[in-house]
Amino acid sequence: MLGAMYENGGNTTHRFLDGHPEMFVYPFESQIGTRLVNDAMTSLFPVKYRWPAFPLDAAPVDDYKLIIDEECKVRARTPHVSKFRDTAFDFNDDERCARYIKHVEAVGRGTANNVAAFFRSTFDAWKDYNRSGREKVYVGYSPIITVDSEAILAAMPGAHMLHVVRNPFSAYADTKKRPVPMRLSDYLRAWCLNQYHALLARNRHPDRVHIVRLEDVVSDARKALAPVLSALGIDDHAALSAPTWNGLALREVYPWGTIRRATPQANRATAAELSVEEHAKVAEAAWQYLDVFDYGEFARMRPG
Repeated sequence: MLGAMYENGGNTTHRFLDGHPEMFVYPFESQIGTRLVNDAMTSLFPVKYRWPAFPLDAAPVDDYKLIIDEECKVRARTPHVSKFRDTAFDFNDDERCARYIKHVEAVGRGTANNVAAFFRSTFDAWKDYNRSGREKVYVGYSPIITVDSEAILAAMPGAHMLHVVRNPFSAYADTKKRPVPMRLSDYLRAWCLNQYHALLARNRHPDRVHIVRLEDVVSDARKALAPVLSALGIDDHAALSAPTWNGLALREVYPWGTIRRATPQANRATAAELSVEEHAKVAEAAWQYLDVFDYGEFARMRPG
């Protein structure tokens, strides 16, 4: 499972992995959370991005309907209002639900089994998915789900976490482009919290938790992701050289996230969009992670 703070390159990295012949890469953000998620971080992050919670007394069909999965369900059920409406996607959500129920009935209800069935049934129901016949690893991406790394790793002993971090200057400059952007202080609090959980999880589970910088992914995705593939027992492949969807090259990553051009030049230019005051506030709020992730070059930039 991939995790990343908003505008940190989670979608971009997900798209770089998309064409690998040994991976089932989820078509959109795999928003597996449910409305029953309720803990200390519920007020900080939308529950659709979290590790799900299910009721004790429910049937598989009830569990399926609880999984929010907004991007996929909107594209499948009301494609005319989906930001992915121009993308070919032969997929029926009711068929996926039926497949999901069969998978869960075979193994029993439970958070780990429910999530595994959700991913398996997605690719069962996706009719125009470009299969290689060699797929063996399911790859999802949900923003900020890194904060739930401990729960995920405990529930699924074979799972790995891949956290993507981007320099906070470019990240905040991109989040400002949203219709209703987060305040700088709120955004940096969440950005720092994601990095804290990623580093803590990697310290506890170094063989199963991996961290990559977006800056390294856009410079050379194959090199940056090689250690992760090795840990998964998967070979390198030329498909990682460019972002794709269903194996088809993308001219730009958007609308899979806000990043349009996945290049070092574009990333640096985005950081330079901040005002002098904004740049200083970002550096102040993220100071303890700038050295950890080697972002001194961005901290020393002259903004504006």
